Order: sequence, then C-alpha cells, then structure tokens
Amino acid sequence: MSIQLRLASGGDLPEILALLRDSELPLAGVEEALNHFIVAYRADRLVGAVGFEPYGRHALLRSAVVRSSEQGSGLGRALVEQLLAEAERNGVRELYLLTTTAQRWFLRFGFEEVAREQVPEAVRKSVEFNGACPESAVVMRRQVRGESRPDIVEDRRARP
Repeated sequence: MSIQLRLASGGDLPEILALLRDSELPLAGVEEALNHFIVAYRADRLVGAVGFEPYGRHALLRSAVVRSSEQGSGLGRALVEQLLAEAERNGVRELYLLTTTAQRWFLRFGFEEVAREQVPEAVRKSVEFNGACPESAVVMRRQVRGESRPDIVEDRRARP
C-alpha cells in the first residue's frame, strides 16, 4: 500500500497528537499550527506528520514525527521535503527548528546550527522556545529557496 501525503485537516488533530504523545514530542501549539501540517497516511492509519508555525517570512518547524514501523523508509525525508515546499508557497524564507535528538538528520536538508540569539524575536517567543523544548535543544536554521518540488495533494476534507 502506498502512502498519501496531504495537508492536515481538523479531523487529523487527535491522531497527530496521539502520535506525538507516543513519540514523547511536545503537543503545545500543534492545534494552532494545524493548517500548516502535512500528514502521511498508509490506508487509514496516520504514519507521519510535520508542520510549521509561520511568523511572517520566518517559521518554526514543528513536530516532525514518523511512526516507528515506518522509520528508515524515506517517509521522514518526504515529509520534510513537502514541508519545505509548503513553507515556500506560504512565503517563508527562513525555517528554524529545535531538536534534542535529530541534529545530524536535519543537516541532510541543509539546516545549520545557529545561536538562539540569531533567531528572530517572533520565533523566540513561540511556545517551543519558551518551555515546550528544553534549553539544551539545538537550534537550527535553513534558508527556504525557490527549488522545484512536487506539490502535495491538497485534501482538507474532514476525516471520518
């Protein structure tokens, strides 16, 4: 069975939160950023998600998660690539993230480590920077460029 990537809808929220909870990732702010989440389904089962919180031309990558049964399949890469394309379509020029475990993985996508002071103030005021992620988390940044990427399926219908 193939995996479908699409923009999240309100009906996806409970499954996204459950997958994040199972992966011990922060939940705060996910609902508010749901319109900027991409979800991956195999049949009727959520197998991955990633989102961003926009702050003008800057954004914070949120909640990159892949179900353990799908790790190593390339799904994480596909989700991040689609997220980069979606961020670009939304006018984002710089994407930031916080990570405690995936610094080396995000280097593959052109993210680089930066000091917290280099992050725009609006992003630093986010829930992630103010308690959802520990102070020990690594801060990373990537420029979002006009690279050609395939569009995702924009299906925002509510899930049953």
